[in-house]
Amino acid sequence: MKTLIKQLLSSLAITSTLVLSGTALAATQADFDKAYAAAAAAVNKAAAMKNEWRDSGKILKHAKKAAAAGDFDKAISLAAQAKFQGDTAQEQARAQANAGNPNYLYN
Repeated sequence: MKTLIKQLLSSLAITSTLVLSGTALAATQADFDKAYAAAAAAVNKAAAMKNEWRDSGKILKHAKKAAAAGDFDKAISLAAQAKFQGDTAQEQARAQANAGNPNYLYN
């Protein structure tokens, strides 16, 4: 019986530690600001290369709205999507910089 009580108390202690640490890991405004700044820089660089993807700006706007509503987890996720698009658009611009037009356009 004592062993069962010790196991229950041990499980309870571990569970409460995990629950409390989970709430301490919630995203903050500072986390969002950092993620947004990185995303905006990636999207702006892609735009400077004349290869900004269609939805990147829209995603950044939705991220700002989510942050304004206090949903920082969603806002950071959206900022990460926009950063991915910005980074991938840059890679695409570099890869296709000298691709030219297909030959059938000149016949």
